[in-house]
Amino acid sequence: MAKEVTYEEIVRNLRNKVYAPVYFLMGEEDYYIDRISDYIIDTVLTDTEKEFNLTVLYGSDTDIATIINAAKRYPMMSKYQVVAVREAQALRNLDELVYYLQKPLESTILVMCYKHGALDRRKKLVAELEKAGVLFESKKLKDAQLPGFITSYLKRKQVEIEPKASEMMAEFVGTDLNRMAGELEKLVITLPAGQRRITPEQIERNIGISKDYNNFELRNALIEKDVLKANRIIKYFEENPKNNPLQVTLAVLFNFFANLMLVYYAPDKSDRGIAAHLGLRSPWQAKDYENAMKRYTGVKVMQIVGAIRQCDAKSKGVGNSSVSDGELLRELVYFILH
Repeated sequence: MAKEVTYEEIVRNLRNKVYAPVYFLMGEEDYYIDRISDYIIDTVLTDTEKEFNLTVLYGSDTDIATIINAAKRYPMMSKYQVVAVREAQALRNLDELVYYLQKPLESTILVMCYKHGALDRRKKLVAELEKAGVLFESKKLKDAQLPGFITSYLKRKQVEIEPKASEMMAEFVGTDLNRMAGELEKLVITLPAGQRRITPEQIERNIGISKDYNNFELRNALIEKDVLKANRIIKYFEENPKNNPLQVTLAVLFNFFANLMLVYYAPDKSDRGIAAHLGLRSPWQAKDYENAMKRYTGVKVMQIVGAIRQCDAKSKGVGNSSVSDGELLRELVYFILH
């Protein structure tokens, strides 16, 4: 199987005006598909060239024959033409694209945006795509990769972010990268003149997350077995249920303790070993797991994972008719800490 091409490689080549005749962009994560296709549409042609040489089609309104006919046209008063197909996942008989891929026009840049899924890599179409141009799969980021995405995104804007602030954003927004990019842009715009570093205080002011009472701080209180701090946060959550839904809290706790369970099986329990085992971007992210291992046995962690699942079921009405979300969380946290 051909080496998987990365987003960074594609963008680097596009900036250097090294173009492939075909870009097939597929996967569960819309963000990178949109960024690549928008970059090609915005930069390959001048505004004048776009009038005659940019064709945008939609999979639900077109077919393969129309796409191939468009791709076979020669550009007018331009070196290239761009044919962009949005919602390519809605196309029927996609395999027929093979006939064009066997001899694509070098003067056409065909961009296929295939969202919410990926092609079967055993198909002939995939082999032809890899030979003719660029096949890119945009995969959903894991929760542990989000702080890395946030840091990289802001670095391109010449802005730094404190680790705690990065964790707060990851926990608050989740893995929807388009939404994350929007929230980060909001933070950059609101930075005071001359300031190039995002702090937890700024996030509290502009995004509406409490820097002291959030799921990230609750997780830290549980790692440290800080009973007083954990109970203060639960009380705050009970008083502000709209901003602190139980399902989000449970997801954060489940991800942490499920990962902690995996750490017990890591062959190397150093910072770097844990980071590699969990697929964390940086060894400093492993510190929390190291600290938690000192306070929780493997058996207890297994019981905690079970208790979180049980709490989740109860919050959805399974075997529970009257207990509030706040009370369910209080019971869960008591079990974790004792």
